[in-house]
Amino acid sequence: MLVGLVLVMFLGIAVYLLLCTIDYSISSDEGDLLKRQFDLASRETMDESAEWRLKYDEEAEKATKCMNKLKQKKGSFGEGDGNAATINQKLLNLQRKIWLLVERMEALKQEFEAKKLNCSI
Repeated sequence: MLVGLVLVMFLGIAVYLLLCTIDYSISSDEGDLLKRQFDLASRETMDESAEWRLKYDEEAEKATKCMNKLKQKKGSFGEGDGNAATINQKLLNLQRKIWLLVERMEALKQEFEAKKLNCSI
């Protein structure tokens, strides 16, 4: 009877160790899977961030070009070559375009920051 009890205890310990080994292998596989998923999500976030940064840079470049055109027009306005009313109208149109581009750039900047915040969460 005592030998049977020791044998049953030995088998119980063997089964317990076997279950611990199985659980450990499942846990290590889950860790690798989680690491791969995190790496993939990180790469996707970096790609999306780069896209938004490119859009922001393009809008900033457009606004800079418009500001340069405005400065040129203001310089030519001082020379007095042409009708002052049409030059004023062109100047106002350029200022409107610049303000629209600046507003668009700010909107893209806010959208970029929101996406960046969303991705970091």
